Order: sequence, then C-alpha cells, then structure tokens
Amino acid sequence: METDLHALLRSLRVWDPDVTDLRQFAPDTAPPTPLPLFTSWFADAVRAGQPEPHTMSLATVDEEGRPDVRIVMLHGADADGWSFATHATSRKGRALRTRPYAALAFYWPVLGRQVRVRGPVTSAPSKESQADLHARSTGALAAALTGRQSEELASLEELRQSSEAAWTRARRNPTEPSPTWTLYRLHPETVEFFQGHPERQHVRLEYRRTEFGWSRGLLWP
Repeated sequence: METDLHALLRSLRVWDPDVTDLRQFAPDTAPPTPLPLFTSWFADAVRAGQPEPHTMSLATVDEEGRPDVRIVMLHGADADGWSFATHATSRKGRALRTRPYAALAFYWPVLGRQVRVRGPVTSAPSKESQADLHARSTGALAAALTGRQSEELASLEELRQSSEAAWTRARRNPTEPSPTWTLYRLHPETVEFFQGHPERQHVRLEYRRTEFGWSRGLLWP
C-alpha cells in the first residue's frame, strides 16, 4: 500500500465524474433569501447519497485572536439562524464567550458544492438547550453527561469509566440535564453558495445582510 504523502496526493482527483454530479446553477433564479436555497441544496445532498451532509466545519477565534476549526453537527436552520451545540466550558464554548462570532462551512463533494456562513453567535436559554439535547439519542446524552470536553485526559481507562457511568445515567434518566450543554445560533451576515464546474468556471453566489434585507452578488472563483 502506498504511504508516500506526495505520491498519494498526485494520485487523487477532485470531483471524479464517476462519483460526482456537477450540476448547473443559475444564480439569477436563486431565491431572494439564503435559507430556502440552503434547504434545497441540503436536500439535494441527502438524495445524492452524500455521507453525513449535516456535518460542518465550525471556525472560531479565541481571546488571543488565534483561529481554530473543528467538525460539528448542524442541529437546525431557520429564520433565527444556523444552530449547533456544545458544552459552554469546551474550547469552542470558551472562544464563543469571549468572541461571539463564527463561520460555518459545508462541503458536499458528490455535487461539488460548498456553503459558507458567517455571523455573530448567541446562546439559547438553558431550557431550550436541554430540550435540544434530550431530543437526540441516548448516546448523545451520555456523551454530554461525560462532560469535561477539551480538558486534559489522564488515560483512556479514565475515559472508559466516565463514559460507562454516563451511559448508565442516560439510560436510567433520559431527561437528566447536562448543565453546561448549550445550543448556539449563528445569525448569518453572509451566506455563500459555491457550485463547482468541470472547466473551473465555478459559480459563487454570496448573500449579504443589509439594513434593508438581503442583497446578492457574484464572486470570482
């Protein structure tokens, strides 16, 4: 098996036509606001068999101005914004407390599409955050009850014991609260839709929030 990084990189293709459907995108037919287009593209990704289309990159900046990024799960998108959840005490939770602004990026390679969202972030009330948690799986609750996200871990054995105890609690009490679990909403200021093109004539449509509503414009690829 090849293990040379540069050789592996040279062997790879982006948007192989055998597995990628690069569709036509006419930005002049796009809706006046970004959410309906996002919903349509998300449904397209699901129907096209994109693995885990609800996962996204979340970028934040800490109190010293250092950027960070990780993959999280989309919990919803509506008129209030794009939502995700984590512990308020986690690394990203602390970053959002000091600098409540973030960026999201979705990538659906089966369609050669990206969606980027940027804007300020607010946290939902505790009651809403706990309701969001308890609407998820037992495993999600167990993970939240394990807690201590981003703290240093002494050993995998310590993790195993804490996780097993949390699973027991989650099964016994499916509505047990996790006090630090927080639902966050990113309120979009810009939303960009990127559609790949086989001849690199990629289409980029950016929605920008103004005092009068949403404006739209094209960007060079």
